[in-house]
Amino acid sequence: MSKGKYIRGASRRSLLQQFGAAAIGISFAGGLSACGRQGGGSERVVNFYNWDTYIGPTTLEDFQAAAGARVEMSLFATNDELFARLRAGNPGFDVIVPSNEFVTRMSQAQMLMELDHSKIPNMANLLPEFQDAAFDPGRRYSMPYTWLVLGIAYRKDRMPAGFVPNSWRYLFDSPQFSQRLALLSESADLIRLCAKYKGHSVNGIPDAMLAEIEQMLIRQKPHIKAFHEDDGQDLLAAGEVDIVLEYNGDIAQLMAGPGGEAFDFVVPTEGTLINSDCLCIPTGAPHVDDAHAFINYLLDAEAGKKITEEIQYPTPNAAVAALMGPEYQSNRVIFPPAEVMAVSEYGAFEGDDKSRQYEEIFTRINAA
Repeated sequence: MSKGKYIRGASRRSLLQQFGAAAIGISFAGGLSACGRQGGGSERVVNFYNWDTYIGPTTLEDFQAAAGARVEMSLFATNDELFARLRAGNPGFDVIVPSNEFVTRMSQAQMLMELDHSKIPNMANLLPEFQDAAFDPGRRYSMPYTWLVLGIAYRKDRMPAGFVPNSWRYLFDSPQFSQRLALLSESADLIRLCAKYKGHSVNGIPDAMLAEIEQMLIRQKPHIKAFHEDDGQDLLAAGEVDIVLEYNGDIAQLMAGPGGEAFDFVVPTEGTLINSDCLCIPTGAPHVDDAHAFINYLLDAEAGKKITEEIQYPTPNAAVAALMGPEYQSNRVIFPPAEVMAVSEYGAFEGDDKSRQYEEIFTRINAA
C-alpha cells in the first residue's frame, strides 16, 4: 500500500530541502550503511525500510539518544516494490514495514526472521486483538505498527451540492469525475476493492470475476487521471484531481493541515479493505539485536504517541491510544463507522500465482 507525502502542509521532500537528508536520518539513494554490524565497527546503525511520512518527527533521533544506535531510513512506495527489492536477497535492511498479506508471503518465502519476543517486552502494550494475527499466527514474524482502511477522499467544493461519493462506483464504474479522479496503483488492493464493489469478498475472487474487473477498469481508464503510488493526497491538495482512492491516515493528515476543511473522506457503503502494517526483521539483517531494540522502542507508549500524533493512523497499541486526546479518539476518518467496518475485510495471501495474476491484470489495465 502507499503512504503519502503530505505532512502538516509540507511534503517530506520539502522537509528534506529545508533541513537536509542527513539532519533527519533519511536516505533516498538506496545505499545502506555497512557500519555497526553486531560485534564489529565503532558505530551502531539500524537500516530501516519504511513508507514515506510514516514516522514521528523526532523518532529516529530519540531512539539514537535512548539506545545509542543511529537509524538510516530509506523509503518505498508499495508492497510490490518492497517485495521486489528483497526477493533476490536482503541488501542490508534491518527493519521493514510490510502489510499483513506480505507478512505471510514473505515469511512463506523465508524472507523474514523469527522475532525473539523476549527482546520486545513492549509487545505487552498491544491491544488484545493485535497480540495474535491470522496472517502471522503467534506473531512469529511481525509486530503491528498501524492498521488502516482504504476509502474515497474528495474536495467538498467540487462535489454536487449535498453529494457524498459513498460508493466505489464513482471511482471504478462511472464517468462522473472523468479525468478528475486517481486510483491506487497497488494491484491486489485495487482489484480486491473492485470485487467488494461487485458484492464479493476481497478474497477468493473467481477468475470470471477477475476478467470482469479487468474489463471494467479498462472501460474506466479514459476517465482516470492517474494511478498514484505515493501521492494521492498530494494530487488532491494540489487540485489536480477532485476525488481519489486513499488511506484514511493520509487524508486525516491532510485534513489536519492548513486548508484541511476543504477535504473529506468516506468509506463506501459496500465496505473496504483493512490492512495492518507491521514491523519485521528481514532474513540476513546485519544488526539483529538493534533491530529488536528499535521495534521495541516503536511500541513504547510515549514514542508511539509522537508517531501517532504525526501520521494520524489508527494505532494497535493500547498504551498509545490511552495517551491520545479526544480529537484523535473520536475522529471518524481515523476510525470509520462501525457499520462499514462490519462489512470490511483483511486481504489474505493466496499464493504467488494469484499475486502474479493480480500484477499482470494491472499491467494490462495500465497499458490499455
